[in-house]
Amino acid sequence: MDNTGYCSESFNSLQSGTSDEDMVEIAGATLDFSSTDDVPPLDRDYSSGGSYGVGDGPNGVPKLMDLLDEPVPGVGTYEDFNTIDWVREKSKDRDRHREIATKSKESAWALLKSISDAFSGWLLMLLVGLMSGALAGGIDISAHWMTDLKEGVCLNGFWFNHEHCCWNSNETTFQERDKCPNWKSWAELIVGTNDGPFAYIMNYLMYVCWALLFSFLAVSLVRAFAPYACGSGIPEIKTILSGFIIRGYLGKWTLMIKTITLVLAVSSGLSLGKEGPLVHVACCCGNILCHLFTKYRKNEAKRREVLSAAAAVGVSVAFGAPIGGVLFSLEEVSYYFPLKTLWRSFFAALVAAFTLRSINPFGNSRLVLFYVEFHSPWHLLELIPFVLLGIFGGIWGAFFIRANIAWCRRRKTTRLGHYPVLEVLVVTAVTALLAFPNSYTRMSTSELISELFNDCGLLDSSQLCNYANVSVTKSSSDSLPDRPAGQDVYTAMWQLSLALVFKLLITVVTFGMKVPSGLFIPSMAVGAIAGRLLGVGMEQLAYYHHDWVIFRGWCSPGADCITPGLYAMVGATACLGGVTRMTVSLVVIMFELTGGLEYIVPLMAATMTSKWVADALGREGIYEAHIRLNGYPFLEPKEEFSHKTLAMDVMRPRRSDPPLSVITQDGMSVEEVESLIAETSYSGFPVVVSHESQRLVGFVQRRDLVISIENARQRQEGVVSASRIFFTEYTPPQPPNSPPPLKLRGIMDLSPFTVTDHTAMDIVVDIFRKLGLRQCLVTHNGRLLGIITKKDILKHMAQMANRDPDSILFN
Repeated sequence: MDNTGYCSESFNSLQSGTSDEDMVEIAGATLDFSSTDDVPPLDRDYSSGGSYGVGDGPNGVPKLMDLLDEPVPGVGTYEDFNTIDWVREKSKDRDRHREIATKSKESAWALLKSISDAFSGWLLMLLVGLMSGALAGGIDISAHWMTDLKEGVCLNGFWFNHEHCCWNSNETTFQERDKCPNWKSWAELIVGTNDGPFAYIMNYLMYVCWALLFSFLAVSLVRAFAPYACGSGIPEIKTILSGFIIRGYLGKWTLMIKTITLVLAVSSGLSLGKEGPLVHVACCCGNILCHLFTKYRKNEAKRREVLSAAAAVGVSVAFGAPIGGVLFSLEEVSYYFPLKTLWRSFFAALVAAFTLRSINPFGNSRLVLFYVEFHSPWHLLELIPFVLLGIFGGIWGAFFIRANIAWCRRRKTTRLGHYPVLEVLVVTAVTALLAFPNSYTRMSTSELISELFNDCGLLDSSQLCNYANVSVTKSSSDSLPDRPAGQDVYTAMWQLSLALVFKLLITVVTFGMKVPSGLFIPSMAVGAIAGRLLGVGMEQLAYYHHDWVIFRGWCSPGADCITPGLYAMVGATACLGGVTRMTVSLVVIMFELTGGLEYIVPLMAATMTSKWVADALGREGIYEAHIRLNGYPFLEPKEEFSHKTLAMDVMRPRRSDPPLSVITQDGMSVEEVESLIAETSYSGFPVVVSHESQRLVGFVQRRDLVISIENARQRQEGVVSASRIFFTEYTPPQPPNSPPPLKLRGIMDLSPFTVTDHTAMDIVVDIFRKLGLRQCLVTHNGRLLGIITKKDILKHMAQMANRDPDSILFN
């Protein structure tokens, strides 16, 4: 239970906050935690209350004052970088609910308050959905415009992106729909022409300059105003939802800076997406709006129910998939997900999707840029290439996780981590220089995925759809027959092959930099490129060799047998599954993207294959790997504990350690307790009957003890260092003229969780996971032996897995 964050010796030191020197490494960055704007500061000004006099009882003995007759500000709250006590929080909420239910029978006003309390959760979900949907719409519109700004500007209004600019033009032809007089490239504006090598160099130079400007602004804003706004945010949100407290991570500044810098980072052309950070943005909205409702503001467990729903909202607005968002929250990020949270998550995701649909950021009445519809059915034999794509996705996922973690560890342990701005600028420059010559890497990653998912029709002018002309009957206008590839298709295949290698390598060093960076879109792009390449290959194989055994009977000449866009979608699913190890939620998200039940089996086959292959090469997904890299105290629910160790092997103190620090229920003075607090750094202390018997009475948190003693010194007259502290129900008679005692039974946990010293550790681990405990006391025949904390379990599990146990940084 050692935690240096609790080394304060008095309540004054708790008031002072974190000093500028108290820095800690989060997601690879050295961050200052003096900002605590996600939780309102505790009201600790006791001076206005004056001094409370205490009358004399019989025999001149001062009357005892129970400190919890009135609530003491700060008691029951948690310090930064500590785990909440789920059991205590749920108990507090049950007591609050029971009190409201009892009072509701007494008057109409109390009944009205009871109804508003019950309705407040749904109102909060409505607000989270509206706010997140509006922010996501603004991010989509801004990112689309700024991405096009790197290539040119609209003369009708600089705020129009390329597509919207050409919509309003009457001179746009169908064959050259991307060219219109109103849209000018930078070469046309500066040198007057868009042809020739000089114009190409000018466009190239402007593209690189804009990319560098956007990325520099993004990393500078993150570094100056909100260091927590970097990265994806999902590993930290998983840790927070498991009960860990990181003040400021979901605060106002983080939300503001993450929203702005996410637009800048995506527009810079870096190999990253906005989908992961949108989960962080939605959780920030949920956390900030919690402050409007007392029951969520004052209860950490209830707040985490809201954050679970907000994570569902983030995926809902990222992919336009409300059901997939709820399943993502349930499968991937949530630690505690009761049925009530499921319903509210669904409602919030629905509201967010409706809000985004009302904004219509892409102008196509869809919630995402790469919505697709396929018309041709798939054949059973196509499961073979789909499974091959699953194998590729699993191998890519395992490779990416290992390579990215190795690179991030190098960033943390070498001088590379000291220059985040330079690193971002160098990676941006390399990305822009290599991306511009290839049209498939120059366009935004979302547009690339949309192009790869596209099912070629008669009206498509894409290079990927430039097949040799064949006669098309009227009945086949919806689904064109397989045709021989033209020269443009072969050129596109080479460009896509180069784009695949480029994306494979550059994504490894991009994810984890000090800008907002999501992983969904780059992973999907890698898979979509591989899938499209395989799909076109299968299509040409079926066209030229339709008499082969594998094609005979279902692929006759002139039929539309193979849909390359479907292969791209299956490949994208496989690669994203290999990296994140998502299964059910991923299939549902992709199903909601396509709107067709017909393709669920190929998606399921590819997803399961990629998970099996990736698990065979490495058990952790990318988020779990980053949680372990950063040393967060996260007990992975999916990880099995198979070792035959006992509680006595893990508990502290060990045989060579000094005895356990305890407080007796009626034998210690204020001075002795304050000395114990000053000499140790533990987060709490067991309360026993006496040092000799070691019979357990309860457990008291260090923070509650410090605050209560300081509060008593200010509010209770005559409390001095010699005053006795009692945790008993009845206070024994005190000698005459002795200083007034302190009764602190109200801050003690009277039912701490205990196990015997011979309890198997797999059972102890299950108890910690399912109840969300901070600590568990170990007894033998009723006598206190030691204590096991969450950190002890994580260190023990790391040791059993031959990892460095000191990598667990936090308590």
